[in-house]
Amino acid sequence: MKRSEHSARNCRSMGLDVGTKTIGIALSDPTGMFAQPDRTLSRKGVAKDVAVICSRIVEQDVKSVVVGLPFELDGTESRSARLARQIGEAVRDAAQLPVIYVDERYSSVQAERSLIFQGASRDRRKKVIDQAAAAIILQSWLDHGDDVAED
Repeated sequence: MKRSEHSARNCRSMGLDVGTKTIGIALSDPTGMFAQPDRTLSRKGVAKDVAVICSRIVEQDVKSVVVGLPFELDGTESRSARLARQIGEAVRDAAQLPVIYVDERYSSVQAERSLIFQGASRDRRKKVIDQAAAAIILQSWLDHGDDVAED
């Protein structure tokens, strides 16, 4: 989905930071301008994870989903990127929504730095790091659209 098409709709989007143990979820505001952390899911398997994500999609009237792909430094897809694609494809099929993939290298580092700057305790950072990274991933797409989207 092109960013210009997205903004013309003034719709809510969801960002996902998919990990092996958790999935961070972020949501945009209804106008599709600003991303904010929403929640962190403990992984329970693809089918259960997708069911929870789709439930949140319906509750929040989400119209597009942005999934971060953790590429290696040389630009190749990591094992984690393949897992993120698996979740993205399952969400796309279950929710019948467009899924956009973006390069999420360093999003967790950015999130960690931001949380430290905000004075979040180590325990608090551990609880919210994934949803904060999802918000960074989503905001990147909201701000730059096709310039950050991957095939």
